[in-house]
Amino acid sequence: MTLLHDADLTAAFDRGADSYDRLVALNPGYHAHLRRSARRLALPDGGTGRRVLDLGCGTGASTAALAAAFPHAEIVGADASAAMLARARARRGLERVRFVHATAEDLVGRAAHGPFDAVFAAYLFRNVADPDAVLRGVHDLLVPGGRVVAHEYALGGRRSHRAVWSAVCRGVVVPLGTVTGDRALYRHLWHSVLEFDTAPEFAARMRRAGFDGVRVLPLPGWQTGVAYTFAGRRHPVTAGQGR
Repeated sequence: MTLLHDADLTAAFDRGADSYDRLVALNPGYHAHLRRSARRLALPDGGTGRRVLDLGCGTGASTAALAAAFPHAEIVGADASAAMLARARARRGLERVRFVHATAEDLVGRAAHGPFDAVFAAYLFRNVADPDAVLRGVHDLLVPGGRVVAHEYALGGRRSHRAVWSAVCRGVVVPLGTVTGDRALYRHLWHSVLEFDTAPEFAARMRRAGFDGVRVLPLPGWQTGVAYTFAGRRHPVTAGQGR
């Protein structure tokens, strides 16, 4: 299958925005897993004095997870889809969040809204044309010692992981997406995982982008071996360099 990219993918997310939250809510643990990954940024004091970027925030489910984990942080949410972003802006409890309409590539390339103490990215990197460039841009957006967490579908490498993911997509995800008229989007999401890095490969990609202390943390339930939290940080400043 040919995956959707750039403007075509953004248009598909725009079309699917109204039904997206209803479909993902059928995934057991979806919101709990986002909250688990958000907490793994481990910002002290509820995020007091910290700036956090939710890159590829979609309809704001990941932003809500960040707001719950770090109630005192300044949070910026960014997404390429105007329709998804409109739903995020309307989500209750996110009134203090500043939302930006921008692609991941544009935002990290301009670095106009940085620097940040932490960057969170849920289901983003397999949907960008050049994940290495975006990872390097995220690295440069962070303050020294700043933290990154990617919450992502990435297969563990076993045949059983691939089989579970395909079974769920064939039996549940694509049929429901077809009912809502968004079959192309959900077929893309299915195959984007199959064609993306395995979990060890994505961790290696993070290290190549300059991140230290990269950890690969599996998520529980049926998603074990299918979805992970990837955590890392920009190298802390050395003595004499300042912040």
